Amino acid sequence: MTAKANDKVKVHYKGTLSNGDVFDTSEGRDPLEFTLGTGQVIVGFDKGIEGMSVNETKTIDVPCGEAYGEVVKELIQEVPKAQLPQEINPEVGMQLMSNTPDGQQIPLVVTEVKDENIVVDANHPLAGKDLTFEVTLVSINQ
Repeated sequence: MTAKANDKVKVHYKGTLSNGDVFDTSEGRDPLEFTLGTGQVIVGFDKGIEGMSVNETKTIDVPCGEAYGEVVKELIQEVPKAQLPQEINPEVGMQLMSNTPDGQQIPLVVTEVKDENIVVDANHPLAGKDLTFEVTLVSINQ
């Protein structure tokens, strides 16, 4: 039996960047469980699991277009420090939350601190990056 769309699967995985840095892993945790082909995981990961058999291990290369997309320059903005709450002392790498007019929260990362402004990025941290996953299919439940 091989994994196909709408199967509930469990996988162990290790995700690495092109330089070999690990950005996520299920090591030491329960396997990741999701329903194949329903958009619960990135497209390239989903596609890579399809057709695998239980206990099979393989490497899945996922181009950024099938992962978190390209970096969208419009999601990088300069914001006056005066707009931040007084208790926040911004530093590069700091995560902030911004509220949209309709009440949604958007996570931002400070990428630069200037005298009067900060630069924030609302892109996913893995946007623009090709990803590689070492995956073992643990189970399939139809």
